[in-house]
Amino acid sequence: MKILLYFEGQNVIGRSGIGRALSHQKRALASAGIEYTLDPNATDYDILHINTYGLKSYHLARKAKKMGKKVIYHAHSTEEDFRNSFVGSNQLAPLVKKWLVGLYGMADHLITPTPYSKKLLRNYGLRQPIAAISNGIDLKRYYPDEYKEAAFRKHFHLSETQKVVICVGLFFERKGIIDFVEIAKKMPEYTFIWFGAVPMLSIPANIRRIVKKDHPANVLFPGYINGDLIEGAYSGADLFFFPSYEETEGIVVLEALASQQQVLLRNIPVYQGWMQDQQNCYMGNNNQEFKELIRQLVNHRLPNLTLAGFKTAQAKSITEIGQELKTVYQAVLQLPYDHQIYSKVTK
Repeated sequence: MKILLYFEGQNVIGRSGIGRALSHQKRALASAGIEYTLDPNATDYDILHINTYGLKSYHLARKAKKMGKKVIYHAHSTEEDFRNSFVGSNQLAPLVKKWLVGLYGMADHLITPTPYSKKLLRNYGLRQPIAAISNGIDLKRYYPDEYKEAAFRKHFHLSETQKVVICVGLFFERKGIIDFVEIAKKMPEYTFIWFGAVPMLSIPANIRRIVKKDHPANVLFPGYINGDLIEGAYSGADLFFFPSYEETEGIVVLEALASQQQVLLRNIPVYQGWMQDQQNCYMGNNNQEFKELIRQLVNHRLPNLTLAGFKTAQAKSITEIGQELKTVYQAVLQLPYDHQIYSKVTK
């Protein structure tokens, strides 16, 4: 069994969650002993596992079908998570949905990160088998490290006692960036750092103003940072606060959990079934609730749930994901499907 993993536009979206998903897939397949190639011109593969949605992705999927290859589409994106992102995204969203449905409809099997995103796809009218498989997490990379944590604090000139709240995400309204800054304005005693970036001309003017100048001094936008600094930030901050309104999973949440960090999320449907308020994280519904929870969490006035959160990440480790992908690949190669084979991951 040989898999062609395809990812279009690495230079454009490689820093996004989808970009990290491809890296995780490569490692997951290697851990499961599955041969793969990244060469779109290859012909000696059995299954095309495609992650992206451009014209090159469409043409490669068509080519694979004509060659009699099996096609799996990884449905990372939905109409819902396209909205409130780039300039004009809300106006384009219905067309994006139509395009996604057309692409996904070409596949023999779909994979999507969560039961929530699987439900959205079913509501689009897609009827192929759909497996809900997490994008996974590299546990070793995010394990707390004193050296990395010290490097993070030194880089941002943070004292040992300075309370720090971080978020990681693109500069999208749906990620909750407006709320993040509004809350920071009312909590000047804490430092708020938002890691991540997108080309500034691609986002609405009000978001550009927030990032460039319309934010208080206690809010930092250092841009995209990887390696020891971001890994040290995950475990070395006092809280990971992710106020996103819509996700298909949220790889950054898994990264925070793997870092054994306290996690505060918005209570939205995507977390149903794997994140639970006051069990492995804390959740809020509005800015007032977030402010109260932030204050209590950074001052350690609530039970510490980091161990439970870490166990959640362990269940989504790259090795676990490799086995789940292998199960789906085997089922796809045995068309017509034996639903019992992959019932574990498609329920």
